[in-house]
Amino acid sequence: MKRAVPVHILSGFLGSGKTTLLSQAIDYYKLSGRKPAVLMNELGDVNLDGMLVEDGVPMTEMLSGCICCTIRGDLGLELRDLIRDNDPDVIFVECTGAANPIEILEGVTDASLLTELELKSVITVIDAAHLLAQKNGKGKTFRLMQDQVRCATQLILNKIDLIEPGRLAELESEIRELNPAAPMTATVRCQVDMAMFDAIERSAGTAEVPSRAGGAERHDCGHEHGEACSHPSHEHDHENGHEVHSHHSHDHVMVYTHYFSGPIDSEAFEELVGRLPEEVYRAKGILRFSDTASLFLFQYAYREMDFVKIAPKEAVPNVAVFIGEHFSKDRLAAELKALEQKD
Repeated sequence: MKRAVPVHILSGFLGSGKTTLLSQAIDYYKLSGRKPAVLMNELGDVNLDGMLVEDGVPMTEMLSGCICCTIRGDLGLELRDLIRDNDPDVIFVECTGAANPIEILEGVTDASLLTELELKSVITVIDAAHLLAQKNGKGKTFRLMQDQVRCATQLILNKIDLIEPGRLAELESEIRELNPAAPMTATVRCQVDMAMFDAIERSAGTAEVPSRAGGAERHDCGHEHGEACSHPSHEHDHENGHEVHSHHSHDHVMVYTHYFSGPIDSEAFEELVGRLPEEVYRAKGILRFSDTASLFLFQYAYREMDFVKIAPKEAVPNVAVFIGEHFSKDRLAAELKALEQKD
């Protein structure tokens, strides 16, 4: 009988570094002559992180919803198709940062798939500075981050260069209170020994995911088990010649996607990003600037921004996506439109 395909779930809050880890893992498997495949989930309707996945790597996109809510029922079908169409040696499931891994497990461990795939790990990537900033909070974001830590079979404490060295031991101790068993590695840019995947896959059996403490199970997208989440809504701004989408797949997470009508000034855009409110945790985009001929992939996470020059082989939108918690969508939209008018 054909060997079941090992599956690794990559979890972690928005901007923690999941795609960076995924890119390194893909390179590792390809260099060893194996064929990785990817299932990538985004809350918005544009898969910008997918642009970072190498050409030739089989990839399935699940957009405009969270695996743990609106499209969970499709996960098993997508995994089955990925296996049957591409015959991969390993599958990585990168879920949106607003997803709770405990619910994704339901799709990955569906009884009808047990002979075709085998869950090997739930790897949670933690943004060290962001967790420190949230640790005294009582809101849903912090509870979601806690659940992502609890569910992990492997922990990667990332971006430790952005916190004071003396606070690392404090943070590790607090993480251990949530998950005392999972191996934990402190990293910068998710630089870990990729041979850990081989060690995980050699281990017998499927991943044993820690269960959450407590009585009735509650899902951190803000609803009890069995209740429906609100579905994404779409708004169209025809007057200004572009389309605006606002998704509310989780009642504490907002996604605003802005399609630019033309190139914008790079310095003006950087200034805008620099004054984003704290409620915007994550932003990313593909941008055309009026002062350079190159296209740029833009990334922003917890007050840090990065621009990478790209040369896509096909037409791509001029777009930016902003993800956060209860920020003013109208104010942000007005500022972005002002950039277009200014240019």
